[in-house]
Amino acid sequence: MDKNELLAQFEKVYGVAGQRVYFSPGRINIIGEYTDFNGGNVFPCAISLGTYGVYAPRTDNQIRLYSVNMKSDDIENFEIGDLKPETEAKSKWINYFKGMVVQLLQHGFKFDHGFDLLVHGNLPYGAGLSSSASIELLMGYILKHEYNLDIEQIELVKLGQKVENDFVGLNSGIMDQFAVGMGKKDNAILLDTNTMEYHYYPLALNDYTVVIMNTNKEHSLIDSKYNERRAQNEEAVRRLQKGLDIKALGDLDEDTFDQYTYLINDDILIRRARHVVIENQRTLKAKQALLDQDLEKLGRLINASHISLEYDYEVTGKELDTLASTAWKQPGVLGARMIGGGFGGSAIAIVKKDQVDAFEKNVGATYKQTIGYDAEFYDAEIVDGPHEVK
Repeated sequence: MDKNELLAQFEKVYGVAGQRVYFSPGRINIIGEYTDFNGGNVFPCAISLGTYGVYAPRTDNQIRLYSVNMKSDDIENFEIGDLKPETEAKSKWINYFKGMVVQLLQHGFKFDHGFDLLVHGNLPYGAGLSSSASIELLMGYILKHEYNLDIEQIELVKLGQKVENDFVGLNSGIMDQFAVGMGKKDNAILLDTNTMEYHYYPLALNDYTVVIMNTNKEHSLIDSKYNERRAQNEEAVRRLQKGLDIKALGDLDEDTFDQYTYLINDDILIRRARHVVIENQRTLKAKQALLDQDLEKLGRLINASHISLEYDYEVTGKELDTLASTAWKQPGVLGARMIGGGFGGSAIAIVKKDQVDAFEKNVGATYKQTIGYDAEFYDAEIVDGPHEVK
C-alpha cells in the first residue's frame, strides 16, 4: 500500500498531517492448528497482508481512531483513562486498539498525551488471517515507539493475547499474536506454547509457493464453537489427570494418549483430544521434513492436518473442505489445509510456482460451482513483524 496515499487519507479525515506510518502483518500457520492453547507446538509465519496505521500526536488526552475499512465515516474516540470495553456494535472494533492501551496502563506505563490514528488493512475481513492480532500488535508497537516505553516485543505479544482474552472475550491461545509480533522475513517460527521457547526456520519451498485461499465465508471466532472446543479439551485433560501427571494435551505423545484414552471414555472428547495430541506431533515432523527438504512429506502432513480438523475436531465446514479436497486433485500441489479457527475463513495450499495460475482457475471454478459464490486467492510474502514504513 502506498505510503503517500495513506498520509493523504489521514489528512483528509483529520485535517492535519500524519507524522509516521506503521505496518503490522497478518499471519498464516503452516501446521499446528488448535494446539496453541493446549500447550503444544505451532509453526506460523507473518505475511505481507496486514494493517497500516498513520499516527499523529495530540495535546489533549483523547485517542481518536478512524478505519478506512469500516462502512462508516465516524471517528471513534476515548479518553486515555477510560478502561471499559466498548459495547455498542458499531464501536466494538476499537476494543482491539483500546484493549492494548488499557493493558499497558494496567502494567504501569504512562501516556501524557493522546493521538489520532488512521487504520487501513488489506487483510480480507473475516478470512482467519489474524486481523485482530495484527491490530493489537500494531497498536502495541506504535505505543512502544511513540511513547518510548521500556517493554520487550515478546511482552507486547503476551499483552496482545490478554487483550483478546480479557478485553474482547475470546479464550484464544498465543499463536496469532506471537506470529505477528515476532515474524521474521522468509522464516516460519516453531513455537512451543508450553515453554514459549521458539526457533526460526527458513521456509525454503524452492519451486513451490504458499497460496492463500479465502472461502469468502466470514467467521467470527467469538460466535463460533472455538470456546466450546477449548472447554472440551480442558475436560479431557481433567479426566486424563486421574491417571497421568500432565498439565495439558501438549504433554502427551501418541502412544501415551492411546494407552490412557479409557480415562476419557467419551467419543467426542476422545476425538477432540486426539486431534490435538497428533497435530502436535505432526508439527514437529513437519519441521523436520522442512529441514530435510522432504517437501512431499511436508505436504502429506499438511493434508493429514486438514483431515484431522475435519473428522476429529469438526471445525472445517463445506467451504473449507471443498477448497482443500479440490486443491489435493490439482497438478503441482504438495498439500492443502484449513488454517485459523475454521468455520469459514481461509485455507492454504503449497503449489508449484508455474502451476499457480491453473491452480487458482481450477479450484476457483469448482468452488463456485459447489458453493455458489467465488473464493479469492492471495500470493503473500513472508515478512518481518510490526515496523515503521520508511
